[in-house]
Amino acid sequence: MKQPAVYILASKRNGTLYTGVTGNLKKRIRQHKEDLIEGFTKRYTVKMLVYVEYHNDMQSAIKREKQIKEWKRAWKLELIEKMNPEWRDLWDELR
Repeated sequence: MKQPAVYILASKRNGTLYTGVTGNLKKRIRQHKEDLIEGFTKRYTVKMLVYVEYHNDMQSAIKREKQIKEWKRAWKLELIEKMNPEWRDLWDELR
């Protein structure tokens, strides 16, 4: 799926969160799942895709990612809960 997207990964329900942006969501999430990306998500086992937001262009996706990263944790949890109240791993819907 090659379309700019902002995504949030979680270690578990209400666990550690990571917000990212990509032009190829399926490829990026697979990289996270397989621990191919060094850094925060690998170190803290943050692999569950809990939120996705698609954009028409990368510039707007990057702007939105930066906005979400500045948010308080409670706001991020509320965003996730609105789209994914059961905290399902949305990866299954991408494959």
